[in-house]
Amino acid sequence: MRPPFFQSLFPLLCLSSLALAADHNTLSPEEQKAGWTLLFDGTSSAGWVGLGKNVFPEKGWSAQNGTLRHEKGGGGGDIVSAKSYLNFELKWDWQIGTAANSGLKYNLANPAKAVGFEYQLLDDQKHPDGAKPSHQTAALYDLIPAAPNRVVLPVGEWNQSRLLVDGNHVEQWLNGVKTVEFEMGSPELLEKVAASKYAKAKDFGLKAASPILLQDHGDHVVFRNLKLRELPAK
Repeated sequence: MRPPFFQSLFPLLCLSSLALAADHNTLSPEEQKAGWTLLFDGTSSAGWVGLGKNVFPEKGWSAQNGTLRHEKGGGGGDIVSAKSYLNFELKWDWQIGTAANSGLKYNLANPAKAVGFEYQLLDDQKHPDGAKPSHQTAALYDLIPAAPNRVVLPVGEWNQSRLLVDGNHVEQWLNGVKTVEFEMGSPELLEKVAASKYAKAKDFGLKAASPILLQDHGDHVVFRNLKLRELPAK
């Protein structure tokens, strides 16, 4: 449920979004100066390939109306950025379908396999995983629940997410609220890994250069404004 203050602001935010619609999938002069790049150009699948492949899937995924989208039951598998990243800041907009499940994965120990940290994207209200805090939207999937003060917009509305990977320090954000914070390789994180579905995954929880993965979980999910800037090595 949205907090009262957000309900009062939401009509203004909608008007603002409409006014800025023409600016989707573009970089402002300030973003360009700060080193941001587009991972999705708004019109094509350039820069994305199927997981473990060197071409974009022939089904399931498409670039339409300024969005990168996966249709429910369309197949195609996960897609990944053609380039890998080590230290970076990433932001993106997304919509989820009714009772749908998806995610954005990063820090894949093996770039050809879909095993890595997952920023969960979910219809928390209607998907069964919504009953488990560490499986809800903006959680670090199966490891760290999202902060209880997060604001999740409903199915059919655009949410804004942000991910920071700076050295071993990681932050996940949703609609301006920090939902998860942790240190890669820390005893606290590795203890959570050992108690999770990733317990037997080699090197899980340790830092690695990795592509960005968008998950095909068999459901409808839509992305736009995928923007990334690389950060200095630490």
